[in-house]
Amino acid sequence: MTVTIYPSRLAGDIEAIASKSQAHRLLICAALADRPTTIACPTLSADITATADCLRALGADIAYENGVFAVKPISALPDRAALDCGESGSTLRFLLPVVCALGADAEIAMHGRLPERPLSPLWEELEAHGAVLTRPRPDVIAVSGKLAAGDYTIAANISSQFISGLLFALPLLVGESTVTMTGHLESGSYLDMTVRALGKFGVDCPLHENVFSVPGGRPYASPGAARVEGDWSNAAFWIAADRILGGTLNITGLDPESPQGDRAAEKLSLRIAAGSAVVDCQDVPDLVPVLSVLAAVSPGQTRFVNAGRLRIKESDRLATTAALIRTLGGDAEELPEGLVVTGKRRLAGGEVDSANDHRIAMSAAVAALACDGPVILHGAQAVNKSYPAFWADYARLGGHVEVTEP
Repeated sequence: MTVTIYPSRLAGDIEAIASKSQAHRLLICAALADRPTTIACPTLSADITATADCLRALGADIAYENGVFAVKPISALPDRAALDCGESGSTLRFLLPVVCALGADAEIAMHGRLPERPLSPLWEELEAHGAVLTRPRPDVIAVSGKLAAGDYTIAANISSQFISGLLFALPLLVGESTVTMTGHLESGSYLDMTVRALGKFGVDCPLHENVFSVPGGRPYASPGAARVEGDWSNAAFWIAADRILGGTLNITGLDPESPQGDRAAEKLSLRIAAGSAVVDCQDVPDLVPVLSVLAAVSPGQTRFVNAGRLRIKESDRLATTAALIRTLGGDAEELPEGLVVTGKRRLAGGEVDSANDHRIAMSAAVAALACDGPVILHGAQAVNKSYPAFWADYARLGGHVEVTEP
């Protein structure tokens, strides 16, 4: 889908959508629990739906109505489970260890750039503990065998999702396990979200120095009901828009004490708008595209460092973010593991491609607020991955968007 975004101003109230990061975690815990759970989740996205569908494929009964998931946990595995993760890296990395721990015979399908994203060293650690994993096709993982409890070691400097996946899986095994993390932990706040979700379902995984102790042989204990909180990651687009517009938006539904690392969007956007900031992206990589757009129209020069992981996202986000800014008339220099963005008063507008990346598509819409001419965006449907209602919300707030090509 191609949209044309004309210069306009946004104003009014906007409620944060449900956090897909928390929704993934609560759905998985509920599907592994001892009794049914209801999960209030007012909004859906392609990634949330992918996790729910994969859990259904494993035998969970999951219904969604009026903004609430009703989850009946897995009681019996199918003879052969067919999981489709779509383009959701969280779904794949969380559920691959769970499938192995359940001893399911399964095939897991992947789409987009997901087959290219790393699974090592998680893959090798699962194989070392009893799983049998093969790639019959580049976009399919075949799983058999069953994990055994024991001592797991995982490099933490690639993705915290590997560790989260193990923490979801290991309580299902007979016997206690440990997970030792080596190297610097990436996106540690997301691991905190996992530990909190497990705790809500009665699974305590104490951490001593760099080692998690994981109890085994006990079911998850459902709290009966849970609620998905507002998403700071997607609210960051409205936060950045509000900075560009000078304070015309009222963003609601966010918890300032949330474990979500992307709550840093509030403070980081203030620093960037004030001019000449250095942003360490190690724990907030998803914020880089939209904060770079803000930097492109803020005083001075903003340096985004420790952002190398962005090259293995839905797109190479260092390349696509820099291309977005430059195409619209801004100044962005791509570095091996970062970006340098020099601010201008305004951008010109132009024709850009989302590269099938939801965060690039939404960042283009925010950039359009600072453009003198229209922005023609190809691949605008990419927002469905995390925020399907984005274009409707943008228009409701006063944005002028026209679909120029279905």
